[in-house]
Amino acid sequence: MKDSKTDYLRKPDWLRIKLTTADDYADLKKVLNTGSLNTICESGQCPNKGECWKNGTATFMILGDICTRNCKFCAVTTGRPQTPDLNEPGKVADAVVDMKVKHCVLTSVDRDDLSDGGAAIWAETIKAIKKKSPYTTLEALIPDFKGKIELVQKVIDAGPEIISHNLETVRRLTPLVRTHAQYDTSLKVLEFIASKGMKAKSGIMTGLGETDDEIYETMDDLLKVGCKIMTIGQYLQPSVKHLPVKRYVSPEDFDNYRKIGLDKGFRFVESQPLVRSSYHAEKHVN
Repeated sequence: MKDSKTDYLRKPDWLRIKLTTADDYADLKKVLNTGSLNTICESGQCPNKGECWKNGTATFMILGDICTRNCKFCAVTTGRPQTPDLNEPGKVADAVVDMKVKHCVLTSVDRDDLSDGGAAIWAETIKAIKKKSPYTTLEALIPDFKGKIELVQKVIDAGPEIISHNLETVRRLTPLVRTHAQYDTSLKVLEFIASKGMKAKSGIMTGLGETDDEIYETMDDLLKVGCKIMTIGQYLQPSVKHLPVKRYVSPEDFDNYRKIGLDKGFRFVESQPLVRSSYHAEKHVN
């Protein structure tokens, strides 16, 4: 049902959640603030922040908090980023130790302003975490690096357990939803990751105007390039400036996506309304 005042879909009752407050994890936030570090948990307004932090999983966003792209779904600020902090890899590794992170997910803004897209900082951050916290497992949720495979290789060489890259949406909607990023470029990146013997992972959002058949086609596309881990979650509009929600997918439909994905051949399918890229990420390592 649409709200007559705003012409936006009303959020169903089963999707309403109690967001984690700053006071709930004051000690963890103090660690982040001390190192001037960013987490996508907060920058991306993730609804699962509390659950993930309780389970020892945290997602750090490196290379600043300003993105060079302006994707129509994303809550991260767009603009001209600052010069990368060359000390950031060590700061993130120290935070992983101080926060007692068992499973670390690294992500970043897109840094199209840098010749290597930030790949060097990516590699150094992974290596620093591996050195200072050798028992912490690690997932690298990377940008597309404009499809430059040699930059993806730098991340692979650093040795994370999983490398993920999100398609975000189905092929037809990609030009509307993602700025600069192309569906086939993302598939190329995922195929390269899988070809190197790495665990490849990707995710999409529902509610942007896609059909169920398009979701199943996306599953097939991912499997064809060797991606065996998939996340599916409901798109939630961050602000009035972002794309509106076209539909709210029911929990029952999400369960069906999971069952169909597993039947098709995925090893893991995380499919619930509030699923985000790092949801239950620690389980995907094994």
